[in-house]
Amino acid sequence: MTHPVRIDQANLPDVTWDDPARGSVRWKTLISGDVTATDTLVCGIALMDKGETFALHSHPQPELYFGLEGEVDVQINGVAHRLKPGVALFIPGDAVHGVLAADEPVRWFYTFAADAFADIAYSFA
Repeated sequence: MTHPVRIDQANLPDVTWDDPARGSVRWKTLISGDVTATDTLVCGIALMDKGETFALHSHPQPELYFGLEGEVDVQINGVAHRLKPGVALFIPGDAVHGVLAADEPVRWFYTFAADAFADIAYSFA
């Protein structure tokens, strides 16, 4: 059973990949069935400092990015799409995407239609 949940991102730690080949992107998981009393939706905030990367990858689930701070080019199937505050990017399932390098500090909201972050089957290029 799920319940309304209130999460303050200021109280959450930054998380990153154990494998540096996946990039230096960090994130804060806001909603995920393995950490909150929720289902059917995973979302969080991704963070990158200048020069950090998010290796090209894909996953079966479509994803949505919504720019919060800073600007960065997100590669989606080989095409650069500028993400900036107020801009939403829909990333189709199985599309190869990532950030080759951040030009400045950047933050974006991301979401998947899945029960838990652990359900997202990442495949890195």
